[in-house]
Amino acid sequence: MKEKSLEATTTHTGRKAELSSVGVREFEPEDQVHVQRIFYEGLMEMISDTAFRGLRCHPESLLLYSAMAVVGFVVTACWWVIGLLPAVVLCGRYFCSRRVIHAYLKQAMNKDMGHIEEFYMKSPDSRLWVAVLEDQVVGVVAAVGQQDARSSVELKRMSVDRRFRRCGVGMALGWKVLEFALTQGYSSVVLGTTAYSPTAHQLYRRLGFQCTGVTNGYITPGATSSLLERIFYRVCHHHYSLEVKNVPIHGHSQTSVGVQMTT
Repeated sequence: MKEKSLEATTTHTGRKAELSSVGVREFEPEDQVHVQRIFYEGLMEMISDTAFRGLRCHPESLLLYSAMAVVGFVVTACWWVIGLLPAVVLCGRYFCSRRVIHAYLKQAMNKDMGHIEEFYMKSPDSRLWVAVLEDQVVGVVAAVGQQDARSSVELKRMSVDRRFRRCGVGMALGWKVLEFALTQGYSSVVLGTTAYSPTAHQLYRRLGFQCTGVTNGYITPGATSSLLERIFYRVCHHHYSLEVKNVPIHGHSQTSVGVQMTT
């Protein structure tokens, strides 16, 4: 028992040291390779997240797949059709999720993530930051002022290297965006995410965000209107907002929590 207690204390002490040593600074050109790697890895995680975990959040898709099984059985009168359907569904969802997310990645790389310096660092209304821990770039987040409403800034591209999650990196990045919003005179921060991972939503709530709506059947950039994608690819887009005027930026506490991906 004493050995377990000592081990737990050591782990807790190490975690506190990690929390206090997370640094967040503005993007520099030499960070680009690291930022793109973290962004890529975060997106690749969303393939299985969308294909498998997301299935539980779409009863209309489950109903459709059940109807397909019934129709298949009626037409073929073979019980193995029903047994084979789950594998077909999971393979179809994975294939379509992978295709859409790779198309989204290509669009992002051709736009902002392939030209970070020009897109984020030239205007006073946009910035991209990196989190540094143990002399490594371990996370990224961006902020972009809304062109149609000066009162809001959008939190974008948040992703944390999975090896350094639950070290306070996501909180540190989130607070940097809130600080930027206050200093630039914005009254609110908004974000949208298609992540199904509960840790991502937990992070936003701990930062103070509130979910203002959910778009079921959100059309992801890069998606097509093909029949396969209509059947096997469906996501929810969660909208979050936070009024920042009363947020105590100075002296905030970082809470250990992981984060997957914010588009």
